[in-house]
Amino acid sequence: MDNRGESSSYKRKRVSKARLRFRRFVVFVVILFLVWWFNNYTLKITRVDLVSDKITNPVRITVISDCHSTKYGISNSTILHKVERTDPDIVLILGDMYTRNSPWDIIEIPIELTQSIVDAGYSVYFITGDHDTDEEYIEAMAETGAKVMNYNSEKVNVNGNNIQIFGIDNVYYSPTFDLKNAFTLDNDCYSILMAHIPNYEKFADFGADLTVCADTHGGMIQLPFGLGAAIDSSTMEWFPEIRGNSTVYDKGLFDYSNGTMFITSGIGVSPVPVRFNNRPEIAVIDIQPE
Repeated sequence: MDNRGESSSYKRKRVSKARLRFRRFVVFVVILFLVWWFNNYTLKITRVDLVSDKITNPVRITVISDCHSTKYGISNSTILHKVERTDPDIVLILGDMYTRNSPWDIIEIPIELTQSIVDAGYSVYFITGDHDTDEEYIEAMAETGAKVMNYNSEKVNVNGNNIQIFGIDNVYYSPTFDLKNAFTLDNDCYSILMAHIPNYEKFADFGADLTVCADTHGGMIQLPFGLGAAIDSSTMEWFPEIRGNSTVYDKGLFDYSNGTMFITSGIGVSPVPVRFNNRPEIAVIDIQPE
């Protein structure tokens, strides 16, 4: 009996199944790559609405932070395009725009971004984070026309509203840290505090109408269904919200008496690109009259 026909047919079926498995594997890898790329290298606009009885005409603030610039990250042109789409009255840059020990050609990336935003006609206020502390860099940022707010304050009129802006550059908060030793709030102004690293209790104590922070990268990985960050970067605790522990100051709005703290998840993917359910963002904060 000749089994050559059956054997040939069997081999063809095996080859066909192997090719099908390989194709499925390739499709899976491509989908995995696209999901990873989408979560780490596409920029969204996050919108936040606030009201205040100190505001008589709407004010729009755009927030940029934590770019941790690289040659292959989200481009300056993409960020500028998003800023122009939001058309803000004020742009706040909250630090860590490059990673410490970066070469100068990388440090120049956020300088060029800031220059392009200023050249587009927007008022820019800037503080440093815990990475971008190089003095030459800070001088270059000031030369762009951005206002360096490291322990500075300024009163400005925006759309007929009196606004008081404060900025700090702390990378460490001592037990005796008290912003009231450095600044005095004018209660006739809407007050904005810029701070790279969140410190909820101390900022609530100070009592600015709006405190804008960064640094956390939104916890990098956010669990689906609103279950919060996979890890609390301040305590290194896994699944803190699922376990019902204290509030995690990772991203979004946190109210305190007579004010609000907002934390942006920023743009960069430092130290490694593992964002999930937490895309890079620029934030737009609209403040409306009460």
